[in-house]
Amino acid sequence: MKFLSFRAGGAARYGVVDGNNVVDLTRRLKYPDLRALLEADARAEAERAAKGATADFTLDQIAFDPVIPNPPKIHCLGLNYDEHINETGLKKFPYPTIFVRFADSQVGHLQPIIKPKLSDKVDYEGELAVIIGKGGRYISEAEAYSHVAGYSCYNDVSIRDYQNHASQWTPGKNFPTSGPFGPWMVTQDEMGELAPKQIQTRVNGKQVQSAKFSQMIFPVPKFIEYISRFTSLAPGDVIVSGTPGGVGYRRDPPLWMKAGDNVEIEIEGIGILKNSIVAET
Repeated sequence: MKFLSFRAGGAARYGVVDGNNVVDLTRRLKYPDLRALLEADARAEAERAAKGATADFTLDQIAFDPVIPNPPKIHCLGLNYDEHINETGLKKFPYPTIFVRFADSQVGHLQPIIKPKLSDKVDYEGELAVIIGKGGRYISEAEAYSHVAGYSCYNDVSIRDYQNHASQWTPGKNFPTSGPFGPWMVTQDEMGELAPKQIQTRVNGKQVQSAKFSQMIFPVPKFIEYISRFTSLAPGDVIVSGTPGGVGYRRDPPLWMKAGDNVEIEIEGIGILKNSIVAET
């Protein structure tokens, strides 16, 4: 199934997507949002409520929110593809490189990415988002997939000069609207095997990144095991799994996103996350 968070009639809602139709679960279930649904392990209940229900909206009648607007934690991986390590010239580590995002840096599908006044070095990073459905600590690789609710597209937009002010990346990874997340979560059973699936990034229609998830240095089970060693994972947590090679700042000349540009992250089996760039006023 495909779950999403959205706004309609001025209210925050969540529901299920079927083709162009949206079934609003907010008015059918007792859970206030998608995170609460995951915390209650109520996906089966949601499926029953949506089955055969008359659609409440079409996709063009809603505004998309980030799939999980209020995640307890957002963990992001850096340097998870060899091509990206090679293009950056950074060191390859035996363990995942982890940094964090703030929930309020996120933005939904078709919502604008605001290019800050402070920087002209705004870069794209197409990534797979992994959404945790069952929490836990010390999760083994063998058990990791049983803790995954589903997957989505993510654009880990980077303000490169602020990212590189010092050795810690947090400032450049947390500007407002710099975390596009969507358009929806595809449940793990519908997504199937990840390894052969492809991720692509396009800027103004031109492909700038492409990889298969089999190329990850640390695949999903490994990074779930690692992260759950130092913190408990919770339902609704989001893990953003790293970007392939082809980022803008390593191109010659660099490809910085500017006002008026359009960026798309497409993942096979999920769909396309689209956002436009607008200048901060």
